[in-house]
Amino acid sequence: MSESVSVRCPACRREHLYEAPAYPCECGAPVAPSLDPHGTATAVTHRSWEDEWVAVRCATCGRRGEWPRPELDCACGAVLRIPVTRGPARAAGGSGTAAGATGEATSEAGAATGAAEKAAGVPQEGTGARQDGMGARQDGMGARQDASDSSRRTPPAPRRPFQPITIRTARDAVTAAAVYLRWLGYRDIRRADQRPPTGIGIAAHGLLAQVDPTVRPASLRDVECLWLTAMTESTACVYFSLAGYAPDARTRADTLGVPLFVLDLTGTPQPVNSLADELDATGAR
Repeated sequence: MSESVSVRCPACRREHLYEAPAYPCECGAPVAPSLDPHGTATAVTHRSWEDEWVAVRCATCGRRGEWPRPELDCACGAVLRIPVTRGPARAAGGSGTAAGATGEATSEAGAATGAAEKAAGVPQEGTGARQDGMGARQDGMGARQDASDSSRRTPPAPRRPFQPITIRTARDAVTAAAVYLRWLGYRDIRRADQRPPTGIGIAAHGLLAQVDPTVRPASLRDVECLWLTAMTESTACVYFSLAGYAPDARTRADTLGVPLFVLDLTGTPQPVNSLADELDATGAR
């Protein structure tokens, strides 16, 4: 069972029972943060990308990785930051839940992507921007051509091969999803304004994406919450999960029109439903 602690909201004084999260270490063992049962939860009033992550050492193999900082949404509207202890993470059961970790030191993989993230506030692709692949309209040369030929376009240029990022930490999963969206043609990728109940939210022009790097399959509620948030912002949405999806979540996603992808450990998103297949084939429109 995962660790849980009692958390009191400093705004409304409600008591909550917070269950510790679990994430997959590079060695394959699920790890969860060591929560501080004597600490006091604080309300989040300001966000920055660096503050959203803490480092944790796997108790099984000793590796250090970066994970989303544990938080809890109170019914009063406050977002609570859960205190953690500075020690090795516990080895967790295979049914881990939502985000969190304990702070220690930045992992080598996180440091490699961190420099790019600081430049734009989200993970950046190190190999430059994707070619748009939108064929330019050819101008007729010489004499005026027949009206049926006047609007001829060249075929869209093929996209260059996708360059995945190996996933070792939760941050790597977010980076891989952001790089993939950029490869599809989405621009202005950034941290989403609203934090999803599970995982990390990222946004682009006309798109809201959720990245779930936990070791449990995404649930029906996770998919519906993403869709509802996207509806309020009048934008499309897409879901990336490291552990797949519950059967009812896949069925509901097809009904709501949500593309679903699974992130394999090579960092390559694999389409799960036909909507994801279409997005992968056509890219951003």
